[in-house]
Amino acid sequence: MQINYLHPTPQISIAELADEFFLVTRPQDVLDIFGDLMSRDCERIIIHERNLHADFFDLKTRLAGEILQKFSNYRVKLAIVGDFTKYQSQSLQDFIFESNKSNYVLFTDNIDLAIQKLGK
Repeated sequence: MQINYLHPTPQISIAELADEFFLVTRPQDVLDIFGDLMSRDCERIIIHERNLHADFFDLKTRLAGEILQKFSNYRVKLAIVGDFTKYQSQSLQDFIFESNKSNYVLFTDNIDLAIQKLGK
């Protein structure tokens, strides 16, 4: 897994999961990410849609809820960058809408917006 920092500042650092081959398939996988983040004193990360298993976007699997709960429990802010319009599930679209209201999770198609929102 390769993590690069996008926007280090005196107050915060925003990491990006840049490894296009790393795939989060279970909640345990995010603990590996947290280990890397914590060792670098970073509490914000951008993950690309391509790094999340397709089951994440099928809410019936509960994978999204389990993974995002880990981010909440560890107080790590997350931006997921990708094209979410291709998912036809209204419940997923509602989930994304509600998540974007939270302080911990942002779904966006724009990496610059992800950096801006995580930087607050």
